[in-house]
Amino acid sequence: MEVGISLTSNHADARDPREGARRMIERTAAARRAGLASLFIGDRHVTPTAYYQNTPMLGRLLAEWGAAPAGCLFLLPLWNPVLVAEQIGTLAAIAQGPFIMQCGLGDGEAQFAAMGASLKTRPSAFEEALDIVRRLLAGETVSSSRRFKLANANIGLRPAEPVKVWIGASAPPAIDRAARLAEGWIGSPSLTRAAAQAQADFYRERCAAYGKNPGTVALRRDIHVGASSAEARAVLHEALSKGYRGISAEALIAGSIDEVAEEFRAFAALGYTDILVRHLTNDQPKVLGSLERLERVCAALR
Repeated sequence: MEVGISLTSNHADARDPREGARRMIERTAAARRAGLASLFIGDRHVTPTAYYQNTPMLGRLLAEWGAAPAGCLFLLPLWNPVLVAEQIGTLAAIAQGPFIMQCGLGDGEAQFAAMGASLKTRPSAFEEALDIVRRLLAGETVSSSRRFKLANANIGLRPAEPVKVWIGASAPPAIDRAARLAEGWIGSPSLTRAAAQAQADFYRERCAAYGKNPGTVALRRDIHVGASSAEARAVLHEALSKGYRGISAEALIAGSIDEVAEEFRAFAALGYTDILVRHLTNDQPKVLGSLERLERVCAALR
């Protein structure tokens, strides 16, 4: 099993705008020192609190990263696909290693309305945008008169190697879409272990139905690796006391190095190839300490 990081981009408690960016930069450097296998950041728009946008932020973070894979999430119905392809071409040129495009449908009436997109047509817009992005990255000239109106679009700066696509999905039709269209699937951080098993099994079934290898089977987990079990439980208790993102305690991981490694092994036994971690706390010293201890978690998994 590989362990990567999906960085927190929302820093509502930052005292000034530079603080949240500094945290993300320091965490990326710590993740590299820990030998984590991949680096990702998310995508969200018109947020009421400080959310650091994916493409400029990842461009800065790649200066702290190495040759391991990196990428970011694109909520494709909210983006012009030509812009997505251009952003990926530039980021892939900055990256020392492979670029992975994570993508999803997105949600929230307010977010879609503010971005001039329709929540009702997001599945078809997603598939159309993904097809256009892939064709542009392959060097094609693309015209379209469907949801996205394009005339003779092409991009000159393209990745040196193929860009893999991982789709985040929870509903059965969306998991089926991931099996049909992508090289990997990402399970939600809110999944309990039983739900994680059921969804991974369903994804593999749908891949088999399409005659495809499942590729990457990834799971987002929000975690804290404590200096001790007690310290980890204290971090978890504080997070839950604030109603941590509406996620149940059963779907969160907090423990010592050995305890976290054991939790990860359980998901490997369910067929997950990758765990993408995010931290339960935004306290910078605690996050950096957890990242340092993740190196030993990864060593235990090997």
